[in-house]
Amino acid sequence: MGNARRVRETGTLGKLMALLDLVALADYPMRFTDILSLSDQPRGTLHRQLSHLVEEGLLEIDRDGRYLPGIRLLSLASRSWARNEFRTIAEPHLRLLQERTGETVHLGVLRGIEVIYLDKVEGRQSVRMYSQIGNASPAYCTGVGKAALSVLDDATIEASHAGLQFHAYTEHTHRGVADLLADIAAIRVRGYAFDREEHESGICCVAAPIRSDDGNMLAGVSVTGPAYRVTPEKLEEWAPLVRVAAASIMQDMHSRLGPKR
Repeated sequence: MGNARRVRETGTLGKLMALLDLVALADYPMRFTDILSLSDQPRGTLHRQLSHLVEEGLLEIDRDGRYLPGIRLLSLASRSWARNEFRTIAEPHLRLLQERTGETVHLGVLRGIEVIYLDKVEGRQSVRMYSQIGNASPAYCTGVGKAALSVLDDATIEASHAGLQFHAYTEHTHRGVADLLADIAAIRVRGYAFDREEHESGICCVAAPIRSDDGNMLAGVSVTGPAYRVTPEKLEEWAPLVRVAAASIMQDMHSRLGPKR
């Protein structure tokens, strides 16, 4: 989580949001001392900030004094997901892609150097994988993320990843910007991206980029499955289907979200 996220340091709201991120995205519930060791806030300030977040229902404290995401976050997330027009537009195309391939389909949007999963249609033979709606993953080692990055120019990608420590999730993960840019160049040529066990061992995918007409939103759609079943040949076979799904989503976005005359 640490090396894929930029810490917001200015303003009261920015500090509260950084604190909320720290607790909500942690792999386990944290005590006050855990949070204190990971934040740059004085003890008294941190205590006040946590108290405010608890009072607003954004965080909760369990019986052991550990901080957890609050129920209000679930309510906000549910409303945001239900009202997300992009997800609504994409949904029928995601389901059609899942029907045609039989495997799990993802929709993700690029946010900085991460991809946020907006929707997921489970395959017929579901396998356990990291992805969940709302989860964030590094763009440099995911099919959806690399597909979205491929729309950007090299200078922009290099600038956004400058100083980033590329975490080696598997032996196949890119080790630096040069490796990523070489992969991105190939993605631009063929029009789709692969994740060959780069983020999770045993999990592969093929993805295609999605972008809004004004270029303000970059996203991707992918088909994902276990490596023992999803061969390189199968990924190549699905690539045209994934590209068609991405193009159909973009066409519907233009029709429904484009400028009104």
